[in-house]
Amino acid sequence: MGKSKELSVDLKKRIIDLNKSGKSLGAISKQLQVPRATVQTIIRKYKVHGTVVSLPRSGRKRKLSHAAERRLVRMVKSQPRMTKKQVCKDLEADGTQVSVSTVKRVLHRHGLRGCRARKKPLLQKRHLKTRLKFAADHMDKDKTFWRKVLWSDETKIELFGHNTQQYVWRRKGEAFNPRNTMPTVKHGGGSIMLWGCFAASGTGSLQKVNGIMKKEDYLQILQENLKPSARRLGLGRSWVFQQDNDPKHTSKVVKEWLNQARIKVLEWPSQSPDLNPIENMWTVLKKRVHARKPSHLAELHQFCQEEWSNIRPEACQELVDGYQKRLVAVKMAKGHVTKY
Repeated sequence: MGKSKELSVDLKKRIIDLNKSGKSLGAISKQLQVPRATVQTIIRKYKVHGTVVSLPRSGRKRKLSHAAERRLVRMVKSQPRMTKKQVCKDLEADGTQVSVSTVKRVLHRHGLRGCRARKKPLLQKRHLKTRLKFAADHMDKDKTFWRKVLWSDETKIELFGHNTQQYVWRRKGEAFNPRNTMPTVKHGGGSIMLWGCFAASGTGSLQKVNGIMKKEDYLQILQENLKPSARRLGLGRSWVFQQDNDPKHTSKVVKEWLNQARIKVLEWPSQSPDLNPIENMWTVLKKRVHARKPSHLAELHQFCQEEWSNIRPEACQELVDGYQKRLVAVKMAKGHVTKY
C-alpha cells in the first residue's frame, strides 16, 4: 500500500477551527471528508505543539557518528586527490560501511566539493625560496616603480582553441546531437606563437614568431621592439624590463645586448607566471580573438594585432597598480602558487 498524501496546512487549520467551535470529531470528519482517526491525531498534535505545521522528523539513524565525520573530513583534507570510492574503502576497512552518496553528502555539508585541479608549475624548495625573496625585496615598491616596468612574455594561440569549454542546454540522451557537440580539429587547427609586451600605460609591440624561436630570433625581437615600445608608452629613461628565465632569455648573446643597450632587467624568480600580469593580458586577448571566430591563421594573426591594440590603457594600469596584492599572496602562500 502506498504512502497516503499529507493534508494541506489550510485543511488542518479548518479542522482546528471546527473543533474550537464545538463540533464533534465525527461531524468534522463527515463535513471535511477526512478519516475520524486523522482528525483526532491533528487535534491532539495541535494541543501539544500549538501548530498544525509538520515538525522536523528524526529520520533514519545516521550511518556516521560526528567523530567519524570529522575523521572523514580530515582524511580528505590531508589527501585531496582521494576519490569517493577510495574513501568508502578506507572506512569499510575500519568497520564502517557507507555509500558513495553518503560520503558526498558529508563532504558537501562541510563545504568540500569535487573540483578540477588547477594546472600550475611544479615548484621545488629553491623556487619557493626565490619567490619569497622576490616578494620580500619588492614589497615596499610603490605604484610608481611598477608603472615603469615593461612586462613581456610569449604565448601560443590556437586557431580554434581546443581547450575552450562550451556549455549547452540539453535533455538526457541528447549529448551527441550535432547541435550539442563542439567540433574539434587536431592540434587546434594550427597555431601561432606571439611575443608581446605592455606597461601600465598601455600595450606595446606584438610580434609573431616564425617557427621555433631560438635565441637569435629572440634577440632580433628585442632589438626591433623593446626600446620603440618603451618610447611609445612614455616610460622615460629609468624603466625596467621584465622577462622570465627561459634559456633563450638568459642566453649570453641576449645578456650582452641588454648590457650594451643599458637596459635594466628585473631579477625574476623561476616558475612564476602568476607574478607576471601579462598572463592576464593573454587571457583577455585569447577570449576576444576566439569570440571573433577566425577561419584561418592569417586572420588569426590579424585579429590578435587588432584586439591587442584595442585593450584600453586604463585596464593595463589597473592590472599593474594591483601588483602588490600578488606579492602579498605569495607571502601568505609561503612561496606556493597563488590565484593569479
